[in-house]
Amino acid sequence: MKKETIFFAVVALVIGVLVGVIFTNARKSDRNTSSAPVASAPSVNAGQQMAMLEGIVAKEPTNRNAWVQLGNAYFDANQPMKSIDAYDKALELNANDPNVLTDQGIMYRKVGWFDKAIAAFEKAAKVDANHAQSLFNLGVVYRYDLQDFGKAKQTWERYLTINPSGPGSDKIRAELDFLNNQPSSGGT
Repeated sequence: MKKETIFFAVVALVIGVLVGVIFTNARKSDRNTSSAPVASAPSVNAGQQMAMLEGIVAKEPTNRNAWVQLGNAYFDANQPMKSIDAYDKALELNANDPNVLTDQGIMYRKVGWFDKAIAAFEKAAKVDANHAQSLFNLGVVYRYDLQDFGKAKQTWERYLTINPSGPGSDKIRAELDFLNNQPSSGGT
Protein backbone atom coordinates (compact mmCIF):
# COMPACT_ATOMS: atom_id res chain seq x y z
CA MET A 1 0.00 0.00 0.00
CA LYS A 2 2.80 2.39 0.84
CA LYS A 3 4.41 1.89 -2.62
CA GLU A 4 1.09 2.81 -4.27
CA THR A 5 0.86 5.99 -2.23
CA ILE A 6 4.38 7.00 -3.16
CA PHE A 7 3.71 6.18 -6.80
CA PHE A 8 0.56 8.33 -6.87
CA ALA A 9 2.35 11.16 -5.08
CA VAL A 10 5.14 11.11 -7.67
CA VAL A 11 2.62 11.04 -10.54
CA ALA A 12 0.69 13.94 -8.99
CA LEU A 13 3.94 15.88 -8.54
CA VAL A 14 4.98 15.31 -12.17
CA ILE A 15 1.54 16.34 -13.43
CA GLY A 16 1.64 19.42 -11.20
CA VAL A 17 5.05 20.42 -12.54
CA LEU A 18 3.91 19.95 -16.14
CA VAL A 19 0.77 22.02 -15.58
CA GLY A 20 2.89 24.71 -13.91
CA VAL A 21 5.32 24.82 -16.83
CA ILE A 22 2.51 24.99 -19.37
CA PHE A 23 0.74 27.72 -17.40
CA THR A 24 3.96 29.72 -16.99
CA ASN A 25 4.78 29.46 -20.70
CA ALA A 26 1.25 30.53 -21.60
CA ARG A 27 1.55 33.59 -19.36
CA LYS A 28 4.92 34.47 -20.94
CA SER A 29 3.27 34.23 -24.37
CA ASP A 30 0.52 36.59 -23.20
CA ARG A 31 3.08 39.20 -22.24
CA ASN A 32 5.05 38.85 -25.48
CA THR A 33 2.17 39.01 -27.94
CA SER A 34 -0.75 41.32 -28.43
CA SER A 35 -3.09 38.58 -29.61
CA ALA A 36 -4.81 35.89 -27.61
CA PRO A 37 -2.63 32.89 -26.75
CA VAL A 38 -2.90 29.98 -29.11
CA ALA A 39 -2.59 26.44 -27.86
CA SER A 40 -0.02 24.49 -29.81
CA ALA A 41 0.72 20.85 -30.17
CA PRO A 42 3.88 19.59 -28.56
CA SER A 43 6.81 20.25 -30.82
CA VAL A 44 8.45 17.33 -32.48
CA ASN A 45 12.11 17.43 -33.33
CA ALA A 46 12.41 18.18 -37.06
CA GLY A 47 14.83 15.30 -37.47
CA GLN A 48 12.41 12.93 -35.78
CA GLN A 49 9.57 14.18 -37.95
CA MET A 50 11.60 13.66 -41.13
CA ALA A 51 12.67 10.18 -39.99
CA MET A 52 9.06 9.28 -39.21
CA LEU A 53 7.86 10.54 -42.61
CA GLU A 54 10.73 8.79 -44.41
CA GLY A 55 9.62 5.57 -42.72
CA ILE A 56 6.04 6.12 -43.82
CA VAL A 57 6.92 6.76 -47.47
CA ALA A 58 9.27 3.76 -47.48
CA LYS A 59 6.36 1.54 -46.42
CA GLU A 60 3.68 3.43 -48.36
CA PRO A 61 5.25 4.93 -51.50
CA THR A 62 1.83 6.00 -52.78
CA ASN A 63 1.00 8.01 -49.65
CA ARG A 64 0.83 11.41 -51.31
CA ASN A 65 0.10 13.28 -48.10
CA ALA A 66 3.24 11.85 -46.47
CA TRP A 67 5.34 12.89 -49.49
CA VAL A 68 3.94 16.44 -49.28
CA GLN A 69 4.61 16.59 -45.54
CA LEU A 70 8.11 15.25 -46.07
CA GLY A 71 8.74 17.87 -48.75
CA ASN A 72 7.47 20.54 -46.37
CA ALA A 73 9.70 19.24 -43.57
CA TYR A 74 12.76 19.38 -45.83
CA PHE A 75 11.63 22.84 -47.02
CA ASP A 76 11.51 24.06 -43.41
CA ALA A 77 14.86 22.41 -42.65
CA ASN A 78 16.49 24.22 -45.60
CA GLN A 79 17.22 21.02 -47.51
CA PRO A 80 16.09 22.09 -50.98
CA MET A 81 17.26 19.06 -52.97
CA LYS A 82 15.52 16.60 -50.66
CA SER A 83 12.46 18.83 -50.67
CA ILE A 84 12.42 18.92 -54.48
CA ASP A 85 12.66 15.12 -54.62
CA ALA A 86 9.84 14.63 -52.11
CA TYR A 87 7.65 17.10 -53.98
CA ASP A 88 8.45 15.22 -57.22
CA LYS A 89 7.06 12.04 -55.65
CA ALA A 90 3.92 13.87 -54.50
CA LEU A 91 3.47 15.40 -57.96
CA GLU A 92 3.84 11.98 -59.59
CA LEU A 93 0.73 11.02 -57.61
CA ASN A 94 -1.13 14.28 -58.36
CA ALA A 95 0.51 16.69 -60.77
CA ASN A 96 -2.18 19.34 -60.35
CA ASP A 97 -1.56 20.68 -56.85
CA PRO A 98 -0.73 24.39 -57.11
CA ASN A 99 0.55 24.58 -53.53
CA VAL A 100 3.05 21.75 -54.00
CA LEU A 101 4.09 23.15 -57.39
CA THR A 102 4.68 26.56 -55.80
CA ASP A 103 6.66 25.15 -52.88
CA GLN A 104 8.76 23.12 -55.29
CA GLY A 105 9.29 26.25 -57.38
CA ILE A 106 10.60 28.06 -54.32
CA MET A 107 13.08 25.25 -53.74
CA TYR A 108 14.13 25.34 -57.41
CA ARG A 109 14.77 29.06 -57.00
CA LYS A 110 16.78 28.41 -53.85
CA VAL A 111 19.20 26.15 -55.75
CA GLY A 112 19.36 28.56 -58.70
CA TRP A 113 17.28 26.56 -61.18
CA PHE A 114 15.27 29.56 -62.29
CA ASP A 115 13.89 27.94 -65.46
CA LYS A 116 12.42 25.09 -63.40
CA ALA A 117 11.12 27.55 -60.82
CA ILE A 118 9.35 29.52 -63.54
CA ALA A 119 7.87 26.34 -65.03
CA ALA A 120 6.57 25.23 -61.61
CA PHE A 121 5.04 28.65 -60.84
CA GLU A 122 3.48 28.89 -64.31
CA LYS A 123 2.00 25.41 -64.02
CA ALA A 124 0.58 26.24 -60.58
CA ALA A 125 -1.03 29.38 -62.01
CA LYS A 126 -2.42 27.35 -64.91
CA VAL A 127 -3.87 24.69 -62.60
CA ASP A 128 -5.50 27.41 -60.46
CA ALA A 129 -5.90 30.74 -62.24
CA ASN A 130 -6.51 32.41 -58.84
CA HIS A 131 -3.39 31.05 -57.16
CA ALA A 132 -1.85 34.32 -56.08
CA GLN A 133 1.18 32.83 -54.31
CA SER A 134 2.53 31.27 -57.50
CA LEU A 135 2.26 34.63 -59.30
CA PHE A 136 3.91 36.42 -56.41
CA ASN A 137 6.88 34.06 -56.56
CA LEU A 138 7.02 34.10 -60.36
CA GLY A 139 7.35 37.87 -60.21
CA VAL A 140 10.14 37.55 -57.64
CA VAL A 141 12.16 35.30 -59.95
CA TYR A 142 11.70 37.67 -62.89
CA ARG A 143 12.45 40.77 -60.83
CA TYR A 144 15.28 39.70 -58.58
CA ASP A 145 16.90 36.69 -60.21
CA LEU A 146 16.55 37.32 -63.93
CA GLN A 147 16.24 41.11 -63.85
CA ASP A 148 13.40 40.83 -66.40
CA PHE A 149 11.45 43.83 -65.17
CA GLY A 150 8.89 43.69 -67.98
CA LYS A 151 7.86 40.14 -67.12
CA ALA A 152 7.94 40.96 -63.41
CA LYS A 153 5.56 43.88 -63.97
CA GLN A 154 3.28 41.80 -66.19
CA THR A 155 3.17 38.97 -63.63
CA TRP A 156 2.56 41.25 -60.66
CA GLU A 157 -0.16 43.18 -62.49
CA ARG A 158 -1.89 39.84 -63.05
CA TYR A 159 -1.35 39.09 -59.34
CA LEU A 160 -3.14 42.32 -58.40
CA THR A 161 -6.12 41.50 -60.63
CA ILE A 162 -6.78 38.35 -58.61
CA ASN A 163 -5.53 39.65 -55.25
CA PRO A 164 -6.20 43.41 -55.19
CA SER A 165 -6.36 43.77 -51.43
CA GLY A 166 -5.09 40.48 -50.04
CA PRO A 167 -1.86 39.74 -48.22
CA GLY A 168 1.13 40.95 -50.19
CA SER A 169 -0.80 43.29 -52.47
CA ASP A 170 0.64 46.44 -50.88
CA LYS A 171 4.16 45.05 -51.27
CA ILE A 172 3.48 44.28 -54.94
CA ARG A 173 2.12 47.79 -55.53
CA ALA A 174 5.30 49.22 -54.02
CA GLU A 175 7.40 46.97 -56.26
CA LEU A 176 5.42 48.07 -59.32
CA ASP A 177 5.76 51.75 -58.36
CA PHE A 178 9.50 51.29 -58.08
CA LEU A 179 9.76 49.45 -61.40
CA ASN A 180 7.56 51.99 -63.18
CA ASN A 181 9.79 54.84 -61.99
CA GLN A 182 13.08 53.27 -63.09
CA PRO A 183 14.27 54.31 -66.56
CA SER A 184 16.11 51.01 -67.04
CA SER A 185 12.97 48.99 -66.36
CA GLY A 186 10.80 50.56 -69.01
CA GLY A 187 8.98 52.90 -66.63
CA THR A 188 7.65 56.33 -67.53
